[in-house]
Amino acid sequence: MARFLILMAEEDHFARWDAADDATREQVFADFRAFTAAVRARGRFRGGEALVQPKDARTLRPDGEGKRVTEGPYAETVEQLGGFYLVELPDLATAIDVASLLPRDYDVEVRECLDVGVPDE
Repeated sequence: MARFLILMAEEDHFARWDAADDATREQVFADFRAFTAAVRARGRFRGGEALVQPKDARTLRPDGEGKRVTEGPYAETVEQLGGFYLVELPDLATAIDVASLLPRDYDVEVRECLDVGVPDE
């Protein structure tokens, strides 16, 4: 099994979510449930979280003497990261297959995690 980080981004997600009707919200939740079920059927669900608005993020940047903290996201882009999943699945093709179940309005990035030898607790 390989580990994959699945990142979800969307342009102006929070405004669209606030304006969504109940049926739209239920469809989004149904897509998330279908994704989670597919992961569990094919591998292991390790975790996932929704993230606060990008304006509430803090970024640490090198400043020559250490790090300085800036307000806002890492990158100034129109699309912003809204959430992530960490999953274990047999291969990239399977990860892409289950990631396709996530809500269609999200851009989804699938990245295999590298094992760099950092031990678990």
